[in-house]
Amino acid sequence: MAPIDLSAAPFNLDDEALAWVAATRDGLSPRDKLAQLFVLLARGTSEETAETVRSFKPGGITRIYSDDLFAEINLARDLGTLSAIPLLVSADLEGSRMSLPFGTAVPNPLGLAAVDDVEATSAISTIMAREAHAVGLNWSFTPVVDINSAWRSAIVGTRSYGSDIDRVERHAMAQIEAFQANGVAATVKHWPGEGFDDRDQHLVTTVNPLSMPDWEVSFGRLYRKAIENGVLAIMSAHIALPAYVRALDPDAGAEAYRPASLSRALNEDLLRRELGFNGLIVSDATGMAGLGDWGPRDGVLPEVIISGCDVILFSNDPNGDLMRLVKAVADGRLSQERVDEAVTRVLALKAALGLHKDRPEPSIDAARQVVATQQNQIIAQGVTARVPTLVKDLRGLLPLSPNKTRRVLVYSSGVIMPFVPHPLPLSLPQRLESEGFEVTLFTPDAPPNPKDFDLVLYLFAEETLLTRGRIFLDWNKLTGSVFGAMHRLWHDMPTLMISFGFPYYLYDAPRVPAYVNAYGSSEAMQAAVLEAIMGRQPFSGTSPVDPFVGSEQGKY
Repeated sequence: MAPIDLSAAPFNLDDEALAWVAATRDGLSPRDKLAQLFVLLARGTSEETAETVRSFKPGGITRIYSDDLFAEINLARDLGTLSAIPLLVSADLEGSRMSLPFGTAVPNPLGLAAVDDVEATSAISTIMAREAHAVGLNWSFTPVVDINSAWRSAIVGTRSYGSDIDRVERHAMAQIEAFQANGVAATVKHWPGEGFDDRDQHLVTTVNPLSMPDWEVSFGRLYRKAIENGVLAIMSAHIALPAYVRALDPDAGAEAYRPASLSRALNEDLLRRELGFNGLIVSDATGMAGLGDWGPRDGVLPEVIISGCDVILFSNDPNGDLMRLVKAVADGRLSQERVDEAVTRVLALKAALGLHKDRPEPSIDAARQVVATQQNQIIAQGVTARVPTLVKDLRGLLPLSPNKTRRVLVYSSGVIMPFVPHPLPLSLPQRLESEGFEVTLFTPDAPPNPKDFDLVLYLFAEETLLTRGRIFLDWNKLTGSVFGAMHRLWHDMPTLMISFGFPYYLYDAPRVPAYVNAYGSSEAMQAAVLEAIMGRQPFSGTSPVDPFVGSEQGKY
């Protein structure tokens, strides 16, 4: 096996940890070495998750947490006894709707970028990390260092810190520092950089179209800075970087569009050799079409490890995928040296987190001292109050008052979430009723009469959505008819549009006279928006993206 300097950054292992990594690796059977290369998605019950860990012996799991803190603490304690080797327990800690369901409600990255206060991002990231660590989580697949350039992208959307590289850098680096100072390994993603292709790698291999000089001053800068700051992991995604591959081979042809997750050139040559990354490379989820589109799983699954990723993320058939690796070793495609190298880095990450000598045993009493405490909620609410961004109010509608616009007609598509089959209702209409407004929710069977209302509210809540090609204002669906889709009310009565997610609806409604972006749809964010539109809190947010998408039309 080629030597890996685990005493160097980012692992920085001492002699005790180095000895543990070597002894643990060398004590594993060939089968168990391969199993260490898997992080499995744990969506089921505690009993199902425990059985998977016991039988398969993966290197780690990604837990989709329930809202039952007690049950999750019990599972975390059980996991510590089910495996001879400590587990990596991971999640996507991205804030807003991608948070621990029992944890403190915090803004998502785009919301934090709107606040644009590094100390606030550090405080929120510290809360996220400490609460996660208290329930046994030790690895997060964040921060996202993608760039909101192709604004139609439904997958970058609110997960990014925006379109300004300086802003992305300062907030992402603050999150890395806060996470890793509190026992949670950070992961920058999505290598080699997403945001200039408006498609979704869950559906297709996406392309980073930048020239290498342009890549270097954007994504190259961000990844080099993350590596300099000691990030422990990088997620290699189903994204191609043709400029780099063609620089190596001008006649690369289709190979120029090979996703990074299957590219030795992007993982070994660019990331490890040129950028000097010595940490762990984890693939993006291997069930995505961005990977599967490249070839049959029998071929591409082993290529994930062969091409330089140290971890295979998720599997719908763990035993079948394990056999795919066994066959690749047997026929020589996957060398034992490469397996040992990957296992070494997996174990090194565990040692860097101190898991080799101190396996924390979560307890419900200890967790309650950390998770969703009053102090955490006060800090988070203070930051959340600074997120809402007033993009325009051409007619001086705000602040609202039931004395001026008591009768309110609400159009809303609800909260749309990837794994929830039907939209969830927003609570803002009920909050307005508590303020003394009379609120009517639009239904297609009762066309509105402008004489019956004093205010129209359009409310949308579509944050980043995987497997959706586009997020847009679907007038037909919103109004229930072709004719309703063509009717605009803002010339007949005051109108306000609020987005609790995707920040670009002015592209579809450029003439709406008042527009607010809030970037996230949590209950805490809806409460913050209420305070702002009622005039009790100022609109403090500044747009981290161009809500007018480069057009003057939406400003008027």
